[in-house]
Amino acid sequence: MPYKKIAMQPRKKIALVAHDNKKQDLFDWAKYNVQLLAQHDLYATGTTGTILEEELDLTLHKLESGPLGGDQQIGAKISEGKIDFVIFFWDPLEPLPHDPDIKALLRIAVVWNIPVACNRSSADFMISSPLMAGVYQRLVPDYTAYRARLATTTAAGTPATEE
Repeated sequence: MPYKKIAMQPRKKIALVAHDNKKQDLFDWAKYNVQLLAQHDLYATGTTGTILEEELDLTLHKLESGPLGGDQQIGAKISEGKIDFVIFFWDPLEPLPHDPDIKALLRIAVVWNIPVACNRSSADFMISSPLMAGVYQRLVPDYTAYRARLATTTAAGTPATEE
């Protein structure tokens, strides 16, 4: 599949998400990195966003709580090109009723080649990377042929399958 380049500007659009058992970890990490985070546009789900705004004295774009659709909102913003990367401190030991939404968010991040940090160590590496300060050319699969194939199949009367 061919690729195209999408420029991530120096001011990145970062989504911050944390499950209940990992919220304190995210808050501690964000406090430690507040000076770096202040240089970017921040998005967060539900309670996480409200607490981060209070704790960091920064303005965040707050979305719904994860179980109420916040994870899906972030996924939609990724596919619209409005999120550059995701910091998602998730709890692998706690089954959650909205696990399918979480899987869908992680899947869409991979589809659009969005960096994802799922724990403090990976978030530390990402936020401190020299790539944060400049324009980064993210390679994204060019889905033009895939879309055309779906349109042709649907127009011919054969049901398109969403793979």
